[in-house]
Amino acid sequence: MKYLIASDLHGSRVCIEKLLAAFEREGANLLVLLGDLYYHGPRNPLPDGYDPKGVAALLNGMADRLVVLKGNCDAEVDEMISDFDFAEDMVITAGGKCLFLTHGHKFNKDNPPKTKYAAVVYGHFHTGFIERKDGCVYANAGSVSLPKNGTPQSYLTLKDDGTLTLKTLEGETICSVQM
Repeated sequence: MKYLIASDLHGSRVCIEKLLAAFEREGANLLVLLGDLYYHGPRNPLPDGYDPKGVAALLNGMADRLVVLKGNCDAEVDEMISDFDFAEDMVITAGGKCLFLTHGHKFNKDNPPKTKYAAVVYGHFHTGFIERKDGCVYANAGSVSLPKNGTPQSYLTLKDDGTLTLKTLEGETICSVQM
């Protein structure tokens, strides 16, 4: 199983089209979205190609290969136009290790979950990185549409062997870690 993990689309159809091209290019089996799919949020500018209904149509077309976590900008009304559920958090295994996936507004490297995981994977802050802290890998997928602090548009891949890689939206490797 290969996962492509992304976050913070914020309604950009242009960026989701690039992400779906990356999903195909990567040969991923499942697209995991860490929240903030449609609404741009009150603190963010409108992203390029802002089209929440268009984003919903593209994601609905691949609902069978999609897992979505709820972000702080996602609302019940978003679920009404979606052919998939929004989960709060999820736990997956790779390389014999447990990873905790969440949006990041509650749990992150500065406020980790109480349960110890090999990795905590999130978005929310729009800054992609992978780092180790206190024996745990913390990985932020960055933002597909509105990256911050000079970071590029990015996503993560996760392979069965536990390799977690941060890549630019164009597919260039930024960094990688083996859990």
